[in-house]
Amino acid sequence: MPDTTLTVVDHPLIEHKLSLLRDVHTAGRRFRELVQEISMLLACRATETLKGEEVSFETPLEATRARRIREERIVVVPVLRAGLGMVEGVLGLIPGARVGHLGFYRNEETLQPVRYYGNLPPDVKDCTCLLVDPMLGTGGTAVAAIGDLRERGVREIVFMCLVAAPEGVRHVAAAHPDVPVYAAALDRQLNEHGYIVPGLGDAGDRLFGT
Repeated sequence: MPDTTLTVVDHPLIEHKLSLLRDVHTAGRRFRELVQEISMLLACRATETLKGEEVSFETPLEATRARRIREERIVVVPVLRAGLGMVEGVLGLIPGARVGHLGFYRNEETLQPVRYYGNLPPDVKDCTCLLVDPMLGTGGTAVAAIGDLRERGVREIVFMCLVAAPEGVRHVAAAHPDVPVYAAALDRQLNEHGYIVPGLGDAGDRLFGT
């Protein structure tokens, strides 16, 4: 897909777990577990540009030096509500990371996303933000969330999703060409109701049983 910032993380375990996640018969606890597992695998790739700081320490045999990442300088930002399902997977990989939250609703007249909730660490502008949302559909909410972080002074942003539609990928790339997008799959398109197809349905409903 030309002129995008998308990286589809190609891995047999991701493909396997995503096939189970898509299955209409996968529900409840197993669905939530799969979201967390795929999120952990994606986060490993999405954090590949993080820079560590060199430290000295002792092994059981001698003194040595290596690079360590300051985990507290990473903030996982789920887009409410479905993004909450991805947080534990990322924290399983980066337990020292902090968590902020952004929530949006759609204005029925303008059809534009409007933020109704935002709670982020006070020093977020100095951190790397991993913005997580299972679905990248039209891209409207993702663009608004990235814009919100930009307004707060955040320079390092990575967007991570499970399934993306071409329409959303193009929208994010056009609005924020410097923000990399990592996904487990790029699906065919949006249908007439705005759902990603083949997709996996409404991620929030399947996560929380609503």
